Amino acid sequence: MADRNHTQTYRLTITAALMALNIAMSSFGIPVPGGHLYLCDAVICLAALLLDPFHAFVVGGIGSFLGDLIFYPLPMFVSLVTHGLQAAVISYISHRAPARYRKAASGIAVAIGAVIMVTGYTLGKAFIYATPEIAMIKLPYEIAQAGLGAVLAMVLCWNCGLHTLYVRLAGQTS
Repeated sequence: MADRNHTQTYRLTITAALMALNIAMSSFGIPVPGGHLYLCDAVICLAALLLDPFHAFVVGGIGSFLGDLIFYPLPMFVSLVTHGLQAAVISYISHRAPARYRKAASGIAVAIGAVIMVTGYTLGKAFIYATPEIAMIKLPYEIAQAGLGAVLAMVLCWNCGLHTLYVRLAGQTS
């Protein structure tokens, strides 16, 4: 019983830490000509690769909602739905694959998650700003941010050993 409580406490702690990191990363962006790239997508994708779909949704959706609420409230509901769905789908796809195909499934999952993010924000911005033209202007930034986040998450998870560490500490068998 103590081992189960330790595992649940560890997963809750990791979820809270990743949610805080998501909020922090949504507070500043990398300036690029004509806009900014935010690194919160890397945190969302990483959380989705490590956590189950519910906890991934908490990190992605609720974390992004709170980050927007604090720093830029206009798109906070778009962030809740888009990043929450993105994280849950990535987690579901990557965790459903057999262990030997987990890396390949993770790559497919983050690619699908990038499409969800780009589509969700493009439609959300068209609605919020009441003009599809504004959303289309930001489309290249959304694509770059989603791609950067997906690649960084895959590198951190699989090449830097965060998945192995998480599995060992959280007591997962996947």
